[in-house]
Amino acid sequence: MCGIVTVFCPDEPVDADRLAKATQALHHRGPDGQRQWIAPDRHIGMGHARLSIIDLATGDQPIANEDESLHIVVNGEFYDHDRIRGELLVRGHELRTQSDSEIALHLYEDLGTHCLEQLRGEFAFVLWDERNQVLFAARDRFGIKPLYYAEIGHKVYLASEAKALFAAGVPAAWDHESVYQKILLSLDNDRSMFAGVKQVPPGHYLLATRYGTRLVRYWDANFPTIEETARSALTEQDHIERMRHGLLEATRLRLRADVPVGCYLSGGLDSCALLGMASSLHAKPIEAFTISFEEEAFDERPVAEEMAARARANFHCFEVSADMRADHFADAIWHGEMLHGNGNSVSKYLLSKRVREFGFKVVLTGEGSDEILGGYPHFRQDMVKYSANRDEATVQKNLAEILDRNKLVGRFMLPTEEGLSTESVRQTLGFVPTWFQSAASRALWMLPLLSPEFRGRYADRDVYRQFLNRMDVSGQLKGREPVNQSLYLWSKAILPDVLLNLLGDRMEMAHSIEGRTPFLDHDLVQRVNHMPVQMKIQGITEKYVLREAARPYVTDTVYRRQKHPFVSPPALGGRFLQLMQDTLRNPSFASVPFFDSKAITALLDRLPQPTEDEERFRSSWALLTALSACTLHTRYGL
Repeated sequence: MCGIVTVFCPDEPVDADRLAKATQALHHRGPDGQRQWIAPDRHIGMGHARLSIIDLATGDQPIANEDESLHIVVNGEFYDHDRIRGELLVRGHELRTQSDSEIALHLYEDLGTHCLEQLRGEFAFVLWDERNQVLFAARDRFGIKPLYYAEIGHKVYLASEAKALFAAGVPAAWDHESVYQKILLSLDNDRSMFAGVKQVPPGHYLLATRYGTRLVRYWDANFPTIEETARSALTEQDHIERMRHGLLEATRLRLRADVPVGCYLSGGLDSCALLGMASSLHAKPIEAFTISFEEEAFDERPVAEEMAARARANFHCFEVSADMRADHFADAIWHGEMLHGNGNSVSKYLLSKRVREFGFKVVLTGEGSDEILGGYPHFRQDMVKYSANRDEATVQKNLAEILDRNKLVGRFMLPTEEGLSTESVRQTLGFVPTWFQSAASRALWMLPLLSPEFRGRYADRDVYRQFLNRMDVSGQLKGREPVNQSLYLWSKAILPDVLLNLLGDRMEMAHSIEGRTPFLDHDLVQRVNHMPVQMKIQGITEKYVLREAARPYVTDTVYRRQKHPFVSPPALGGRFLQLMQDTLRNPSFASVPFFDSKAITALLDRLPQPTEDEERFRSSWALLTALSACTLHTRYGL
């Protein structure tokens, strides 16, 4: 993993100083070396901040092809690259490095943009084609790696993070509509918090010439129709074996590195399955890294430690207190470039810091499992409420059991009775996915905290309709199981926005840690997508097929344990409370154009300790969202 920058100026020379500053702004992504290349005509410049993982000796970038008509900068990993290198050499290509990144350059020589079909992994890259005078930039299928861009006149700027675009000369300002959408639902996967700063969406590539830019979708997470699933001849055991084989293969590929590979470990099935499988594939003990929280209900250390012993891994547990999260909150938000209402981002930031201090650059992570296998409680509610052949008595019994099992995080991930109207969702889909209802509930109690001017500007907006307007409902959702529709929509919103970008890449790369995600191997995902939904959620047991596939590799505790989402305890005391009081009562908070200072002050007056769990979650979420907005406003001079 690395940091990349490209500036395309068809009508004037690239500013070398600004290109260097933009590359330097990504030093945390690549501390092992920085290089820039500017074309002889000075209309294209590329920068690369390197984190050395594959080919430590000769893998510096930008990389050129044999006649230097193509140049590329890459952030990410291409797996199975040794096989592809061999095929390229047979076809007569001359490779300058031993790095995985170079294969994309020569695949493009042979296949053009269709080279993406051959690439397996998490990546974002930019390639300059001198002969055809075209800039080709692509992002991986799920959005594991970020790629931002901005257009100013005929200039096109691209970078791994928005802060590098600002260093290159792009103005920094709030995108008010994006903030409103983020607070009420999620950030669109082609936008950012900043005006004029866009994202190449997951599964898309961008083409830029002197005449403009356009985006092209090259991949999507296709689900079979209900009729297609019914025609499958595979048995339950077939699906379990396919899951086990696919995850083992994805894990094996991601253990390939020229530096040691560790594993992030919680008490959940996902990371425990990865540790168990990785240990079976690795001759030496794996180093496993865990977070411990001060509140027992949130702390997964005992389960993780038992799993590490089962896998014969070396166990490292780092306690992340509320005061520590408060001390590092602003830095984590600066790296994340996003509003956020929970301290889990800071916890991940601190974990990555400790892992880097321990001497590691690469870790396996469990992101993606819940998104492809229906791990969250709201997907279980969808299964209960919307599956065929259900009877009302069983539905009510199962819903009550789901709520009882999820008392800790139920108000965080499950809807309350009240919320904004989601009728437009019902009209479009024929049902309302539970996660939409949860967002609508959260939005209802966030709205009174917004300033009347900001709220009034978008009062007539239906963010749920706006979100669905962007979806291919007839092509990708119609005729599919409701749970699969819910999974698909979640993968277009929360997965890239929060789980992969903020909690994943940004908090890891803040300390030069490369997170690898075996569950988001696209071959494995397509295999899972075509399984019957009962293999994902059986009754109210989530991730059934993974549970059975991983059983030989995990403890009985993990096998029987239900999903425990990665959330930090509510932040309403100690130095977090002091930080909130000092920041949100300060007159300068009034310059943040989204919140009602009086409403926020009234909420602060009710602290330090609301007695109800629901009140604790709501207050903490609202105040941290406001605090993150204030941090971005100040740090980026918005």
